[in-house]
Amino acid sequence: MLKNQFGLIGLAVMGQNLVLNAADHGFRVSVFNRTPEKTEEFMTAEARGKSITATYSLEEFVASLERPRIIQIMVKAGAPVDSVINQIKPLLDKGDIIIDGGNSFFADTERRARELESVNLRFIGMGVSGGEEGARYGPSLMPGGTKEAYAIIESLMTAIAAKAPSDGAPCVTYIGTGGAGHYVKMVHNGIEYGDMQLIAESYALLKAAINPTPEEFHRIFINWNSGELSSFLIEITADILCKMDDKTGKPLVDIILDKAGQKGTGKWTSQNALDIGAAIPTITAAVDGRILSSMKEERVAASKILSGANGAYSGNRQKLIEAVRAALYASKICSYTQGMALLKKASLEYSYDLNLCEIARIWRAGCIIRARLLDDITHAYQRNPALPNLLMDDEFRQAVQSRQDAWRFAVKTAVELGIPIPAISASLAYFDAYRSERLPANLIQAQRDYFGAHTFERIDQPGIFHANWKEK
Repeated sequence: MLKNQFGLIGLAVMGQNLVLNAADHGFRVSVFNRTPEKTEEFMTAEARGKSITATYSLEEFVASLERPRIIQIMVKAGAPVDSVINQIKPLLDKGDIIIDGGNSFFADTERRARELESVNLRFIGMGVSGGEEGARYGPSLMPGGTKEAYAIIESLMTAIAAKAPSDGAPCVTYIGTGGAGHYVKMVHNGIEYGDMQLIAESYALLKAAINPTPEEFHRIFINWNSGELSSFLIEITADILCKMDDKTGKPLVDIILDKAGQKGTGKWTSQNALDIGAAIPTITAAVDGRILSSMKEERVAASKILSGANGAYSGNRQKLIEAVRAALYASKICSYTQGMALLKKASLEYSYDLNLCEIARIWRAGCIIRARLLDDITHAYQRNPALPNLLMDDEFRQAVQSRQDAWRFAVKTAVELGIPIPAISASLAYFDAYRSERLPANLIQAQRDYFGAHTFERIDQPGIFHANWKEK
């Protein structure tokens, strides 16, 4: 009996859609879910007539697969992943491949890779981005781990991955050893946090200053999506802002409670950046923004006793719309710049040997942060693979500097109106700090030496120095 080429454990929506995607590309697939009812429901509804085999025990599941077995786990990150691995590990043979396709923390992936390779099993920690639709019709895939294992799964992953619209290239590549795949997915999600916060702040500033109608908002974002801001997130925002609520007749977005959830990947990005000494203020501001949004009751109480700016915008509407557009694009460049700089630093820290050009390339389609900007980032790293920072690329330098006046006007307007735009402001501050030949860290180092004898360096001679600051 012909055995199947691919097995998947975990039939939540993402798992189901990846299975259907693989079957549509000619692969024979086995599935298992811990609740048989979910398996039956899937086989009856979605999988009917496709090359998909239902199994109802892990022994049956493993036995249904050809060797080396390729098994993808799509369960909740953390303990559930370890539980599934421990259950299937005794059933596997030398050289079989386990793929964790969830949002696992990269350090957990490092540990699992070591443990499985020590018993001659191969492990891939793979970031999967694109949501439900991406999983079904083509996600961006970020596999890392055992390199020999990737050579075996490459044809499968290339088939099911998204294809970039500009050149048709599959949005998948081998990322690096150990937890590299999940590390890159973590940073992808951090950039996603930044992107979403920047768009939300742009919306908030326009709403407070000129209060566009839902149709006007829709047209603004449609227009933005036709140019340099073209992206999945801008596209869906255009749809969101003109959706009306059936119950109230008001814009649905105005009826949604202003508390944004998070699953932790953005927080992990900020925490790790602090650990390895990388500056990602836009992404961290986005994480902070979600935390502040969760403090709804406290904010409501504070709004009753704390006053702020009471100004109104009286300038030209179109000038502000264009300024916010420019500020959003410049800030978006800074956010991606920070993410890529973090990857560059992590590559050295963890010996991942990350190819930033390839990472930007596979984010061009399928994933949530897909955007026209990623083609430009890919080209920047093609021009100079050793680029220290995207702002040092001639095209990006020109893109940001040409929008600088409008960017500052947008931030100034927000400050005058008392509208919080922490991520846009952090992006501008990052740009100003990065372009500064001299920062006030000299005073900080003097303070550190004063109270803790931490010493300092001088600009006029080499060496390490300490001063008696109380001596006049």
